[in-house]
Amino acid sequence: MKDEALKVINDVLSKGRKALVEYEAKQVLKAYELPVPDEKLAKTLDEALEYAKEIGYPVVLKLMSPQILHKSDAKIIALNIKNEEELKKKWEEIHENAKKYRPDAEILGVLVAPMLKPGREVIIGVTEDPQFGHAIMFGLGGIFVEILKDVTFRIIPIEEKDAWAMIKSIKGYPILAGARGEPPADMKALVDMMLKVSKLVDDLKDYIKEMDLNPVFVYNEGEGAVVVDARIILK
Repeated sequence: MKDEALKVINDVLSKGRKALVEYEAKQVLKAYELPVPDEKLAKTLDEALEYAKEIGYPVVLKLMSPQILHKSDAKIIALNIKNEEELKKKWEEIHENAKKYRPDAEILGVLVAPMLKPGREVIIGVTEDPQFGHAIMFGLGGIFVEILKDVTFRIIPIEEKDAWAMIKSIKGYPILAGARGEPPADMKALVDMMLKVSKLVDDLKDYIKEMDLNPVFVYNEGEGAVVVDARIILK
């Protein structure tokens, strides 16, 4: 667990970087058994085509560059790619957009991922307070987090009862509990994720400064949750 995660972290630090790209951040999460999509990093177009075939269309392409952390601003994400022709076209497009946005950007590869079915979006984050140490944050994700600021914090490490209390304390809780006849979200899967994040950060507190899992798609009860995008900043 810890050793696997440290391998990724030390590799990033050895290159003089503090920010992990999404692919690297998800390798750290994977070491702690957090649910991430079945994704692969392609260095060439041929690899991307091969991986897309393995994963099965539709797929998503996300260009990985340490200099471009806000991928949507740079237009280096292509969603819902349905076939080889479309993939070839989008591959060119996202590389051109990266060059336009940041001509000196180092490109580590392109993440080929399955196009996930949408779920309710939540955010799980971590910040470090100089006085109290690391805190875990939970709230509704996606655009909600920026607009509504409906989030709650607890000092790490947390226990199961803390995770449940956090989920229930946000104003958006009825959205997760199943408002207006909607089935409830898989809150057990969220609690499990929050406990794993707490363990990860507690183990790696000397390395991690902040972390953002946003969005996390949470599906209906019994269907689990998955980390769609992840960002880790090191000390």
